[in-house]
Amino acid sequence: MDPTHDEMMLAALESVAPGTPLRQALDYIIAARTGALVVIGDVAGVDALSNGGFEIGAPFSPQSLFELAKMDGAILLDDAASRIRRANAHLMPDPDLPTSETGMRHRTAERVSRQTDALVISVSQRREVVSLYKNGTRLTLEDIEVVLAKANQALQTLQRYRARLDEVSAHLTALEFADLVTLGEAIVVVQRHEMLRRVAREVHRHVTELGTEGRLVQMQADELTTGVDEEYTMLVRDYLPESTPRRATTTLGKFGALGSDQLLDAAAVAVALGYPAKTDFDEHRVEARGFRQLHRIPLLPGTVINRLVERFGTLSALMEATEAQLDDVDGVGARRARAIYDGLRRMKERAVL
Repeated sequence: MDPTHDEMMLAALESVAPGTPLRQALDYIIAARTGALVVIGDVAGVDALSNGGFEIGAPFSPQSLFELAKMDGAILLDDAASRIRRANAHLMPDPDLPTSETGMRHRTAERVSRQTDALVISVSQRREVVSLYKNGTRLTLEDIEVVLAKANQALQTLQRYRARLDEVSAHLTALEFADLVTLGEAIVVVQRHEMLRRVAREVHRHVTELGTEGRLVQMQADELTTGVDEEYTMLVRDYLPESTPRRATTTLGKFGALGSDQLLDAAAVAVALGYPAKTDFDEHRVEARGFRQLHRIPLLPGTVINRLVERFGTLSALMEATEAQLDDVDGVGARRARAIYDGLRRMKERAVL
């Protein structure tokens, strides 16, 4: 699923997550075994496909939606789901639009979502299932207990991946200070970063679906991923053949587009990073520019980091620089020069091969 589409579906899940008024209304409808068809947004597009019903124009409330769902037909809400525009409306989407659904309510919901930009919610009267449709894509809401179990399982995976990432990152750091890095070692850390990011997205999806029930999971996930995205960006900038912020962003996008099997393929990762596929990764020596290590020094602005790397070029050259040479870089100053000089040496002392 592409990032834009993924964000769109997350927004749909967020609108009906536990704790929201809309979810409360859906729970009322399910408990009463009433069934419903609710259309949110794209007022002009939806009105072009509907007729009949009753003009309501009243503020939205869970109780109002529940009562209106007792009638046949669709309930139309505004873009913000803050007002009920019409109830008992008859929807007539294009019957030639493809649909994989069998029930009349669900077929209508899928076709309306394909023909408009609206979010369509279908509540099955017999099966007590809530389905969300957006641009023809269907999501089925699961029981909170099931989602919470999946979220906790994903969180455990995130913990394991973070522990492994910390291990390979520490090993890479030791290699960097010893000037012994190979492209293969850098690729391993890239793979671990990307794997962690994907599991974190999975946790976020579950947390979104959990709504107010997912706060504890979110807190734990935040603790496990704090600073990881910045570290990932600095890693990529360290080992790109030509390093610029824009190129780093593009490269991160390429990593995100790799399939699961491709991500485990060192050649595919190397190509995305900008190296030839036939490179001997375990023998090809590369040298860190120093972005990642400089980023770890407290209160060192990104602009100053960029100037330091531009001036010295590599981490090795930074290690050889005197405080006076560091001070010569625009924006550093004597105090920062001392912090950089001492900070890099402390990191080197802690690094163990």
